[in-house]
Amino acid sequence: MDVRHNHNSDVFCVRACYHDDAADLVAIGGAHSVEVLLTTPTSSQVIANFHLGTRITTLAWSPGSTSPSITDDWSIELTCAGADFGLYLLSKSSASAEDVFAFGGGLSGHHGKVSDMAFCGGQSEDSTRYVATVSDDKMLMVWDLSPSVDVVPPPSPGRERSSASSTAPRAQPTAYVIRFPHPLTTVASHPSTSKEFLVADCRGSVFLIDWRADPDENPQDSWRNSSIVELVEPRALADAATGLSNKWSAAVAWSRGSPDIIGAVYGSRFALWDLLHLRGGKPHVTGTTFPEGGNQFRWCPTYPEYFAISANAPGRGAVIHVHNTGYVHAQPTVFSVGPRPLFVRDFDFLAARGIPRIAAAVGRELVIFYIGVDS
Repeated sequence: MDVRHNHNSDVFCVRACYHDDAADLVAIGGAHSVEVLLTTPTSSQVIANFHLGTRITTLAWSPGSTSPSITDDWSIELTCAGADFGLYLLSKSSASAEDVFAFGGGLSGHHGKVSDMAFCGGQSEDSTRYVATVSDDKMLMVWDLSPSVDVVPPPSPGRERSSASSTAPRAQPTAYVIRFPHPLTTVASHPSTSKEFLVADCRGSVFLIDWRADPDENPQDSWRNSSIVELVEPRALADAATGLSNKWSAAVAWSRGSPDIIGAVYGSRFALWDLLHLRGGKPHVTGTTFPEGGNQFRWCPTYPEYFAISANAPGRGAVIHVHNTGYVHAQPTVFSVGPRPLFVRDFDFLAARGIPRIAAAVGRELVIFYIGVDS
């Protein structure tokens, strides 16, 4: 049975919480707000609503979140980015109402669309302290949400800073910046490491970055100093070099089941890499997906042999293909979520145990459905 939730505006991004204490929570970003849903196998309930006044472009869950279904002393924390290039830290708990903390605006942040964000991996306190963002402006920024030195933004023109505002309740986050040669589309972390991020650009390159490495003397090439491994999708690189990739998007994901497995969709092809067998950075498996191009690539967190890809255009309606790595060249299982002209803007696997479920943004609705049945 599908669970459907109407957001009352178009839904642009979806993120399920993968952490054990909040595996039944899903966040959706719309035209002006973020909603957090508590899900069950047959229903969904809004437990938080953050009004931001700007279209949401991406979301990320903090590992410190806990669900009301786990404890009465619950709390949720996540970050999001808006179409105004601003960043926001969103929080709510059983003892406090919704709180929106803006950061990264103006000269201190991105100057292009923020494409993706991810909290630091690992199991230490750093996993809730640092969040990485990537943008069309070719920059990876790793933000310290709890800096030891407060950076107070300048007052607005024509307005004096009051004594009350000079003592901010929370220090402004600071950012460590790594510049890349091309616009960036994806950043991901892994629960097995706190010092590495996976970063992908729009031209077919994927970088495993040690963001804690010492900065390069040449700040324009800081990505070279931090890069541990560079992977490539040769067809995407060739298309980019000849100008054929303008209409394609790129999405990359890091398998939670293994830190050595990475998947991506570039245009009408998907690729899988195994870091134990680099092959010069080329993928060990490639295959074809939607002829019009894939839009999003996701690994299933509970059954790591499954990955899914959504279409990049409404020509086929709202459709998601689910693949099994054990039979990677077999025909995928096709799930049609809505008719034309609807399409899947974003989707994610839920992390709750049992039969895997997908949450898909289709028009103004979030549609949650199973990808299998009880045997």
